[in-house]
Amino acid sequence: MGEGGARCAYHGGVFELAMLAVMVAALVGMLVLVFRGRRGTALPQDAEVGSLYLTGVSPRPEAMGEQFVTLTGNLSGPSEPGKVVYGRLVWDSAYWPAIGDTLTVAYPPGKPDRWQIVEPGK
Repeated sequence: MGEGGARCAYHGGVFELAMLAVMVAALVGMLVLVFRGRRGTALPQDAEVGSLYLTGVSPRPEAMGEQFVTLTGNLSGPSEPGKVVYGRLVWDSAYWPAIGDTLTVAYPPGKPDRWQIVEPGK
């Protein structure tokens, strides 16, 4: 075997090692997503409760059941005098929100952009 063949075998081993590292990283990433999804995105114990006055709502789809809705509104709470926020949520189309509705929301103190609806779709 010549010098070129030895060099080719060496590069093949490096390629295999790099592919193994990529596959392990992808597996770890998927496991993190699975465990994070099971736990959910719980709010901290000291979450602030405020209200979200809806100024924009995506059109209601004709299909029944859970559908995506995009909401825009003005969030106000104990430490937040008013902030325009938006979000895309899964919502039951039987209880579709409308412009002018006020929803109860909770968010971590000082982080109104991470709001969550307390009772969605009702």
